[in-house]
Amino acid sequence: MSRILLGMGNPLLDMIANTSKDMLTKYDLKANDSIMAEEKHMPIYEDLMKNYKVTYVAGGATQNSIRGAQWLLPPNSTTFIGCVGNDEYAKALEKAAEEDGVYVPYMHVENPTGTCACLITDNNRSLVANLSASEKYKIDHLKKPEIWSLVEEAKFYYIGGFFFTHSHNSIMAVAKHAAENNKVFTQNLSAPFLSQFYSNFLDEAAPYWDIIFGNETEAITFADAHNYGTKDIKEIALKMAAIEKVNKSRPRMVVITQGALPTIVAYEGKIQEFPVRDLKPEEIVDTNAAGDAFVGGFLSQYIQGKDLKTCIDAANYVAYIVLKQSGATFPKLDKKEF
Repeated sequence: MSRILLGMGNPLLDMIANTSKDMLTKYDLKANDSIMAEEKHMPIYEDLMKNYKVTYVAGGATQNSIRGAQWLLPPNSTTFIGCVGNDEYAKALEKAAEEDGVYVPYMHVENPTGTCACLITDNNRSLVANLSASEKYKIDHLKKPEIWSLVEEAKFYYIGGFFFTHSHNSIMAVAKHAAENNKVFTQNLSAPFLSQFYSNFLDEAAPYWDIIFGNETEAITFADAHNYGTKDIKEIALKMAAIEKVNKSRPRMVVITQGALPTIVAYEGKIQEFPVRDLKPEEIVDTNAAGDAFVGGFLSQYIQGKDLKTCIDAANYVAYIVLKQSGATFPKLDKKEF
């Protein structure tokens, strides 16, 4: 198999720590949320290093998903593009990705490699991303012949919503290439603030979505931003699936996760529900990257032409594995248990 799946997003070094709820109050954070760091959040990274036991994991939502997909795919099936610095963190990210079999032709800039504070409280995670180098990605890099050839080689694309904040034109370049060549373009709603503050960019990309992923909070926020007049996840999923498509050769699929509740899939005008794997609360190490892992598992089967149930089974399995570990780490064994 060639490098059939290409991802594009913000590569970040995750700093994961179990913290007190006081940390959420101190930095004005919510228990199950994802935000971009503002000036008031900048001390949080040093605070974690000084006062908590921190685990460092190669991260960034899209990169997590691509690594999760590669875990269940034949060797050298995936590529991930993003922007990093010229520092030790960048080397650590490259090493981790390459060990997972993901090709990472990063763009390099002088800014420090991006980091993400992952605060775990009562099995919930609060993410505070300092994008730094990762938000410096430019379409000029994407259009380099050696990089664009990787876009042309791929048949499936997955781009995290966070890229809308700084490289919307790169998203649209890949989206249009996918539609023009009847390839599959997939995205993620990624975080509520994107629907709140970047809805015009989401709306431009939406007609190109072949698959759109999200969780229940992100789906409700998207619905609010588009005046759907409902908070019912099934209704929202059907409305999202009905958004006009550029490539009409396949219907759009909308996949909404709901934590421990069943996953909702809207496809061909119908709703299907899929239960998640049972997991005892004491087995959960942290929920960070579980959603990313779900997408990776799903895509690993989808790009191989498997049926929807198999895609969801793989998605739930990879999420199940990640929930039992710190961050998006994938063991060397037990790949076929789903």
